[in-house]
Amino acid sequence: MNLPFKDKKVLLRVDFNVPFDANFNITDDTRIRGAIPTIQHILNEGGSVILMSHLGRPLKKLLPDGSLDIKKHTLKHLVPHLSELLGTEVQFAQDTVGPEAEAKSNALKPGEVLLLENTRFDKAEEAGNEAFAKKLSELADIYVNDAFGSAHRAHASTTTVAQFFPKGKKSFGYLMENEIVNADKVLHNPARPLAAIVGEPRCLIKSFCWSVCLIL
Repeated sequence: MNLPFKDKKVLLRVDFNVPFDANFNITDDTRIRGAIPTIQHILNEGGSVILMSHLGRPLKKLLPDGSLDIKKHTLKHLVPHLSELLGTEVQFAQDTVGPEAEAKSNALKPGEVLLLENTRFDKAEEAGNEAFAKKLSELADIYVNDAFGSAHRAHASTTTVAQFFPKGKKSFGYLMENEIVNADKVLHNPARPLAAIVGEPRCLIKSFCWSVCLIL
């Protein structure tokens, strides 16, 4: 992740799809903690961070009137804990590519962090829509993907958005890098004896390789 982050806005895809209790307290923050080194590195280098993530499947769990269950699926629940982990106040935009996200992204200063609303509130996310991805790309100067848990999905914020950043303006984060290094080690130079437990095989290799190609 050797990019010039100083005075740059970085659009960082993370996987903050974490579990909550009935009162929306985070019960397992492993995925959030996994992204902290990448976020901190960008901030330490003088950049600002615009975080985007999904949370649950809101379009498949609509309210009886057919509307989004925002209370259940909003990423705003993460702001207090994320602010505590980073040691800085995290700003929040109540949209993903709308007026508030644009205004707060434009006003973001070096060392500041902005969390966008749930990417899956818009059906364009899971469709890998190019127009939606382009709007995301316009929020920042650099794109970094650190969402290994979502890298196998060809969504707008994980793969399509990378098309709008030239070489030298996109990269993987530390979490993604570590997973790739470990996968390469297991595949090509494993310690033996070796046991492998493999799950969720549906298009995993194809979609993950697509993410790699788009960023490299």
